[in-house]
Amino acid sequence: MLTDTQIRRSKPGSKSIKLTDSHGLYIEVRPTGSKLWRYRYRIDGKENVFAMGEYPELGLADAREKRIAARKLVKQGVHPAHARSAEKAVLSANNANTFAAVAGEWVEKKQVGWSTHYYTQVSQILKLDVYPYIGKLPVGSTTSHQILLVLQRIEERGAASVALLTRQICSAVFCYAISTLRAQADPTVALKGAITKPKTRHSKAMSREELRKLVSEVESYSGFDTTKTAIKLIMLLFVRTVELRKAEWSEFDLDAAVWRIPASRMKAGDRHTVPLSRQAVALIRELRDLTVNRQYLFPNYRRPRECMNSQTITRALERMGFNRQKEGEQGFTAHGFRATASTMLNEMGYRPDVIERQLAHKERNSTRASYNQAEYLEERTAMMQQWADYIDSIVAGGSVVPLKKAE
Repeated sequence: MLTDTQIRRSKPGSKSIKLTDSHGLYIEVRPTGSKLWRYRYRIDGKENVFAMGEYPELGLADAREKRIAARKLVKQGVHPAHARSAEKAVLSANNANTFAAVAGEWVEKKQVGWSTHYYTQVSQILKLDVYPYIGKLPVGSTTSHQILLVLQRIEERGAASVALLTRQICSAVFCYAISTLRAQADPTVALKGAITKPKTRHSKAMSREELRKLVSEVESYSGFDTTKTAIKLIMLLFVRTVELRKAEWSEFDLDAAVWRIPASRMKAGDRHTVPLSRQAVALIRELRDLTVNRQYLFPNYRRPRECMNSQTITRALERMGFNRQKEGEQGFTAHGFRATASTMLNEMGYRPDVIERQLAHKERNSTRASYNQAEYLEERTAMMQQWADYIDSIVAGGSVVPLKKAE
């Protein structure tokens, strides 16, 4: 039996020297001074040698432990070197199949069917909230606890809705990993209910009196003219804020009085046609003088090649006193123009299907969706003009004018 003292004191010679331990284990002292652990064994009557490591990196006690493990494999008819190669292959595959790598593959495959907004949302969540914590972990061995910590970090900053979406995204990544044989289970399944779903807070609709006051405030607003125009247009067209902020001149046909928003920018992923009232066309024509030779109708003040900041309209409403939340109530936001228009247009007698189509709410029946796109355009054009005329009546009269029922 060898001792550490013997191994340390052994000196290299002109030829390799073998210092035997027991049960096939020995150390080879080479002329270069290297001391290499070897394990000699037999399988099918043939002698083999397994290279185990170098002394002193691999000490005597550890070498004996490795020999015990190797002997167990030999008894099973498995060459220790083959088993080690298989382990390295698994480790290499795990290192290549990190959560970030698999998630990147999943996003690449799925993004074709996503809107630009959703693609950006998913990419940002992965980049900012997920990858820094589990991105480098093998997807097949990521645990529920590790995912829970990711979700709790998001929830703690007051973004429970984002945490719930993050769990859904991670679940989709694990399901993809399972289908491509790189994971055996989805660890997010155990986390259902771990994050409390926030109570849905619908955008507040304005009353007629509040709308009258807002129209007056916008007219006297002292901020940038482009911001003032943006608020007027979102009031007239009641599109989503992001749809207006990212509007490009190439999407407009002012002679035909239509705005065609491409599917890539729509939440539902379908192209949306917005009829433009005379008032909207006039505003947009005036806007040309302010943003001439720009890609966007509403370029960013500091970075003109980008569109208006997502908070610009919100901040303007705050300065006008229309986005301050009262206790127990949802404050009015830019999205509230959609709720306001929907409520009042229903009161005007327009068909709910026509209003929903103008709001670009997703039609689940694809055949009906195609039909609605063409069938409702004439009604929507008339509706948008009446809505603009109603806004004008508030400006002109300074008082609330009764809404005229649609024929």
